[in-house]
Amino acid sequence: MKHLPEIKTPADLRKLSVDQLPELAAEIREAIIQQVSRTGGHLAPNLGVVELTIALHYIFDFGQDRLLFDVGHQCYPHKLLTGRLPMLGDLRTSKGMAGFPEPRESPYDLFSVGHAGTGISTAVGMARGDLLNNESFDPSDRPDGRRVVSLIGDASIVNGVAMEGLNNAGTLKRQFLVVLNDNGMSISKPQGAMARYFDKVRLSSAYKDFKKRAHQALAHLPGGSVLEEAYHRAGEATKAMVAEDSWFEHFGLLTVGPIDGHDFPSLLEFLAEARDFDRPMVLHVKTVKGKGFEHAEGDATTFHSPAAFRVEGCRVEMNKKGRSFTSAFADAFAEVMERDEKVVGCTAAMADGTGISKVLAQFPDRTWDTGICESHAMDMMAGLAKTGFKPFFAVYSTFLQRAFDQAFQEVSLQGLPVRLCLDRAGLVGGDGAVHHGFCDVSLLRTLPDAALTAAIDEPSLCAALEFMRTYDAGLSSVRYPRDNVSDRFTGEECPPFELGKARPLMIPDGAPDAAVLAFGTLALNAAEAIDQLDGEYRVALYDARFAKPVDIDLVKSLIENDIPIITVEDHGLSGGFGASVLEACQELRLDTSGITRLGLPDHWIYQDSRSDQLAEVGLDVPGIARAIRGAVDHAASPAKVKIATRQTARDTEFAG
Repeated sequence: MKHLPEIKTPADLRKLSVDQLPELAAEIREAIIQQVSRTGGHLAPNLGVVELTIALHYIFDFGQDRLLFDVGHQCYPHKLLTGRLPMLGDLRTSKGMAGFPEPRESPYDLFSVGHAGTGISTAVGMARGDLLNNESFDPSDRPDGRRVVSLIGDASIVNGVAMEGLNNAGTLKRQFLVVLNDNGMSISKPQGAMARYFDKVRLSSAYKDFKKRAHQALAHLPGGSVLEEAYHRAGEATKAMVAEDSWFEHFGLLTVGPIDGHDFPSLLEFLAEARDFDRPMVLHVKTVKGKGFEHAEGDATTFHSPAAFRVEGCRVEMNKKGRSFTSAFADAFAEVMERDEKVVGCTAAMADGTGISKVLAQFPDRTWDTGICESHAMDMMAGLAKTGFKPFFAVYSTFLQRAFDQAFQEVSLQGLPVRLCLDRAGLVGGDGAVHHGFCDVSLLRTLPDAALTAAIDEPSLCAALEFMRTYDAGLSSVRYPRDNVSDRFTGEECPPFELGKARPLMIPDGAPDAAVLAFGTLALNAAEAIDQLDGEYRVALYDARFAKPVDIDLVKSLIENDIPIITVEDHGLSGGFGASVLEACQELRLDTSGITRLGLPDHWIYQDSRSDQLAEVGLDVPGIARAIRGAVDHAASPAKVKIATRQTARDTEFAG
């Protein structure tokens, strides 16, 4: 590499000539491909914006100007241009570069972002703040003031929050640039009418013949006088590219493009004019997702965020380490849909990520991908439930948060049985804090009649889906992690889910010294911890199965027999499964002094491997073993005599 190692700040980038920029783009692509092939990460989104990111930093000074990312999984080139090449080798670990914008790393990252649709609204807020601080760009009074740029994709811009942002952006009386990165893709193919609109724009003669005047079209649009003024203020290049009858102009934003997002002369020319334009503008840029890596260009969905891989001639071999919960869900849900024609399903732009792609192909009339519209998806499922169907919404736990209002108003309040399949629950590894599923239980258990379950393996996932299929009293959910399924307990019969009842997994001979109630797959870590403690303590292990309602009969029995309880969950302690146990005990005036809760602490857990994150918070095997030992020792120390005198009676009861 000749140029990239020399770039410590964007000021170093601007020392390069325009003719040298393609060489830099090639170096950035090579660095990203090599790293992601070793560790995994977001590949195709970053390869598609290399030229665009270089051009933005070449024209703007984001040491002062504002660059707001939407989603943020296309930020690798930006990070490499802002001095973070040395961090690339430890991508998505605690020692290296986060996979999303991260203000802890650099002042060039303004927000930690991993959810779609937010970039325009936060940019509007910063634009208004700069105005109030008298720091915003003004061509007459403050030519050196701050400019604002929001970079958003064509799939993200249909999100409801993005629409709200656009609605307010059009009211700004200052420079404000929305760069629309249009690559014709979300994680998979974008859905909906807006996606078809962008397809139409790309195929229109305007894309083939850029030199079209827009004077007459502007005069006839709503708000045409404002846009007419904007048109006359624009430079010649921008005038030639003003889009006629653009959808965005109805929001009051002058729209330019589409232009080629991989052509440096065009990008630099239009960005230079947009930089000094004193009204809100949309620059429509056409890019190719996965540009520069033929495998990603040909299959951008697979290479959106691949695991580590290696290129073998004309083929790419992905590193696979077993059967994922997502694959297990895909097969189980397909079987449910085959058995029950009233079952319908949907996802919000995560067809492959949730496994819904399988049933989309098998049952296209009963399954939908709504695009990045979680709120709409939840309401649509409510409508289907109202008409007698059995809707299942497959969604990442972290994205469920965006539809909580709909889960409250249109689902739970109406008593409708919408079923939520929560992939990526708990700690998610390299995606870090922006994607952890740490609050789905605390949100959903506030809803009356909700039944909240968790799966520990593939058979229990199948059993949970069957329980949810027949649960009609209200909303229900099952959570499972971004991990592989285990076969630890698959040799045993998996009983059906019974509302509010736990499943015993490991019961010792005689009365246990402690009992672990595990909600979800951390039951497997607990089982291994108990194995390690064999001979030291006798420990019972239960698959709690339900965070609402909890198995209060089991808890009551354990407490009345002075058996310490350790609750374990891959979820925040605030409002999680352990909190549910404490609250249920309080209602019955049970003594909770012998309950120890293990879960995610009250601070952010940043990017790293999932195993390292679990170790960090004490939810790995050694951490659970320590907690069991501590709970038993704590219970024994103040009342050894009491425990000794009751041991015989307890042994007799539990032996039966």
